Amino acid sequence: MTPDWTSLDRELSRWQDDGLILPIWWRDDDAIAPTPQLDRLIELSERLALPAHLAIVARDATPALADRLAQVDALVPVVHGWAHENHASAGDKKAEFGTHRPIDDVLEDAENALTRLRGLLGDRLQPMFVPPWNRIDTDVEPWLAGLGYSALSTFTPRRRAKAAPGLWQINTHLDPIDWKGSCGLVAPTLLLSQLVTQLAARRKGQADVAEPYGILTHHLVQDDATWGFCEDVMRRLLDGPGRAWVFDERII
Repeated sequence: MTPDWTSLDRELSRWQDDGLILPIWWRDDDAIAPTPQLDRLIELSERLALPAHLAIVARDATPALADRLAQVDALVPVVHGWAHENHASAGDKKAEFGTHRPIDDVLEDAENALTRLRGLLGDRLQPMFVPPWNRIDTDVEPWLAGLGYSALSTFTPRRRAKAAPGLWQINTHLDPIDWKGSCGLVAPTLLLSQLVTQLAARRKGQADVAEPYGILTHHLVQDDATWGFCEDVMRRLLDGPGRAWVFDERII
């Protein structure tokens, strides 16, 4: 079924009529090693001229992944927790960096993650912390800058530009995967309604228009419909008021 793009096209036209620019960024989670799915991500990123910020699970990242990233400019590696392990109690929402264990253990994992990926990737790594499942205890956030991170990324529009002193908050906003159902594509009608609502709120000054608008993907599990929808959405945004945004701690 072909999505009806009318409402999105109308909203993007309003942005252009108002002379507004929409910074667009892309985050893709759960990388560990080179795969055919990673190659597909790279190809799409290059085709769109929109770098994908690749959130890498630090403990399990392979030297082969580092070698693959050294061959391309389309991916920006960032830190996706330590082991992507759930420490929550039964019945609680999954979390690796929540309140379910001593904060010293949590901070040690965050520090080890940055240290290992810096050793593996060198200067290619950007010190953005992406907690698995987009969940992190607020008591942990003030410590991240001291560990060497300069940005935190979760999901939903940010409440403020900085999560803590020295730590920018740069979230994602649109996740196309139906995690609670088929793990396929969420109904495009629902995704487009969410996207239009978020863009309209920014245009009207009801949300932070300066925050880069984030598309969240998971290359290892996406089906063809999800890949296709993501490409169509990102292309429409970039053809309109959208401009590619890339995290770089040196200039943010």
